[in-house]
Amino acid sequence: MKRFNVWLATKVSDGVATMWCAYIFAAIALISLPKALQSGDSIVIVSWVAQTFLQLVLLSIIMVGQKVQSKKVEDTINETHTASLAELVELHKISRDMHTLMKEIESKLAR
Repeated sequence: MKRFNVWLATKVSDGVATMWCAYIFAAIALISLPKALQSGDSIVIVSWVAQTFLQLVLLSIIMVGQKVQSKKVEDTINETHTASLAELVELHKISRDMHTLMKEIESKLAR
């Protein structure tokens, strides 16, 4: 059951975290806009904006933003990891060269 829940949560999150979903949510929210405006009641209009439009649409947009930010962080981590590995390779080369140089110096000093 846990595996299914994780799979379902991933699928739903992947679907909701798209701009297409935000557009669909905006369209759904706009269906009730005429009734909110016809009421003429400022509380109904503010409620529509806050509870209907913003909550529906911003949910997807925020999730899209989080996905973009996560990708940037992941890219930065991968770049840092790649650079660190390259530096480690260089350090190994320098260490081997220094070891060879020390052996040469030792052999020259021993003569």
